[in-house]
Amino acid sequence: MSEADLLALRVTLTLSAITTGVLLLLGTPLAWWLARTRSRLAVLVEAVVALPLVLPPTVLGFYMLVALGPQGPIGSTLQALGLHHLAFTFEGLVVASTLYSLPFMVQPLKDAFAAVGTRLLDAAATLRAGPWDSFFTVVAPMARRGFLTAITLTFAHTVGEFGVVLMVGGNIPGETRVLSIAIYDHAEAMDYASAHVLAGGLLAASFLLLVLVYAVNRRYRMVHV
Repeated sequence: MSEADLLALRVTLTLSAITTGVLLLLGTPLAWWLARTRSRLAVLVEAVVALPLVLPPTVLGFYMLVALGPQGPIGSTLQALGLHHLAFTFEGLVVASTLYSLPFMVQPLKDAFAAVGTRLLDAAATLRAGPWDSFFTVVAPMARRGFLTAITLTFAHTVGEFGVVLMVGGNIPGETRVLSIAIYDHAEAMDYASAHVLAGGLLAASFLLLVLVYAVNRRYRMVHV
């Protein structure tokens, strides 16, 4: 693996880790609200969350590029505050990746929270447990499979991003060049040997992550049957 590919690996892992952490903080309360609310707005919010699943990545990437660029609402606001716009920057990749991977964090958590039900929460309330205590002592332990699935899928999905990353971040070595773009560059240059190394590594890592998730979920079901 060349030094450029190692840089791409570092950018990819950093981007995936930060995106997963941000989505864990933002997606958990959103998933909890969706699992518990009876608001009519829930359907609209769920549709917005799930939109990246059906929207072509280049479409989302294009609108994110426009929004984060110097003429867009976010980019122009940042420049008015004396900051740099986020187009073709690592920070812009984090913002775009957070939106693109949102459903992979929220949906598993929402299903896990919904499966907890209300009986145990009502019991905790009778013991004078506050909302935070109930969540961290009752909900979070019971939803740990959902957390594992959400974190794994979000991380793996971010690692494999291409269209959104290319549109928003471009191909800047050490800054926005990730493994998926490195594979494309090698294939375009007819360097299939290097492309095989990177693609094979991503394939193996993705497969092992999925095996881990399914193994943990299967063991949990067998223990609790």
